[in-house]
Amino acid sequence: MSTDLKTLAEEANERLADASAVEVLAWARETFGDELVVTASMADGALPHLAAEAAPGVDVLFLDTGYHFAETIGTRDAVAATLPINLINALPKQTVAEQDAEYGEKLHDRNPDQCCALRKVEPLNRYLSGYKAWVTGVRREEAPTRANTQIVEYDEKRDMVKLNPIAPWTQEDLDSYISDNGVLVNLLQYDGYPSIGCEPCTQRVAPGEDPRSGRWAGQGKIECGLHT
Repeated sequence: MSTDLKTLAEEANERLADASAVEVLAWARETFGDELVVTASMADGALPHLAAEAAPGVDVLFLDTGYHFAETIGTRDAVAATLPINLINALPKQTVAEQDAEYGEKLHDRNPDQCCALRKVEPLNRYLSGYKAWVTGVRREEAPTRANTQIVEYDEKRDMVKLNPIAPWTQEDLDSYISDNGVLVNLLQYDGYPSIGCEPCTQRVAPGEDPRSGRWAGQGKIECGLHT
């Protein structure tokens, strides 16, 4: 454990508790410089847009699992082409075909936790190893597991500072930011997919249902492991 980073995170969380998302990101850029990275799922371009405003040229990491919807890849490419960011495409160690050969086809159906570990968690940990701080788009209202998310945290598992600048935002806050700033949105958001993951593990959600109920439906799983 890095006592310095933990203390820094605790002090920053107290100081930035009422700061705007852009102010949090600007502090992170000033504090960590090129050792700061933003992670983005490309359900929309809100977090990259905020990061580009506060820290132009910042690294933005996208986990390319090999199972994404075409619309998600399209959003990634459009965000990279229109914002002053450095898009990094993080790949698993194995292609989908190589994973199928070793573990059998459709591992995501038989053991989704292992599939997420191979195609999301391991690549994230590998790519994050070159940084001191990472930024996520986690919001408290998304899931019970995220209800206590802090603005600035110490990520003990990775010995990093973890920033969640939009943690207090509601869906209304997010929608307003997107509308007010002309932010790119994954087209699946308009087709019944309020929470977008890998194609084999994401279903449409009926109006009024929990937005994350389409993720790993019927599996009793609500997190991929990146934030737990």
